[in-house]
Amino acid sequence: MIGSDNDAINARHRERTRQHKVAVDKRIAAATQDKGLLLVITGNGKGKSSSAFGMVARTLGYGHKAAVFQFIKGKEEVGERAFFARDPNMRWERCGEGFTWETQDRDRDIAAARAGWEKAKEALADPSIHLVVLDELTYLVTYRYLSLEEIMPAIAARPPMQHVVITGRAAHDDFIAAADTVSAIRDVKHAFRAGIRAQQGIDL
Repeated sequence: MIGSDNDAINARHRERTRQHKVAVDKRIAAATQDKGLLLVITGNGKGKSSSAFGMVARTLGYGHKAAVFQFIKGKEEVGERAFFARDPNMRWERCGEGFTWETQDRDRDIAAARAGWEKAKEALADPSIHLVVLDELTYLVTYRYLSLEEIMPAIAARPPMQHVVITGRAAHDDFIAAADTVSAIRDVKHAFRAGIRAQQGIDL
């Protein structure tokens, strides 16, 4: 009796997975286009920049060039920057002096953001760079340091096979509309709210 029940369960499982494979294979076969992707990683949860840096690791692993422009949090030293700096295909620009509550100087923050954006535009026009990460770019729009009219044309005019990742909370609707892939990371629980400071290798 138990054996026959298991046989029936296994048979149903095989049929479900067979049908699933057929559907997945069909979608894979239909995906024939190659293009440079625009990805937006937003939301209040932890891990937006970390996800983008994971794509940097993939890019470098294939021997391609990558560039990271880290706005707002640029003053911080992070483990990813220390690690990726060893790779000659990596460019990492710190385009800010820290969170706005650290500088407390809006004009200075705007100047740093604009200087960083000028460097980012150079990378967005360089076909040899496979991946450009615009880390925390969403804040530049939210804080009105840069306008969408300045940002979107440079992204739209980039080389056809260049991939771009935008990270940050509260991504503007224009970023989301233009993106090929959008992920929203939800905040469920965070150690910092329990009084635990940022941990090396996890947060930094």
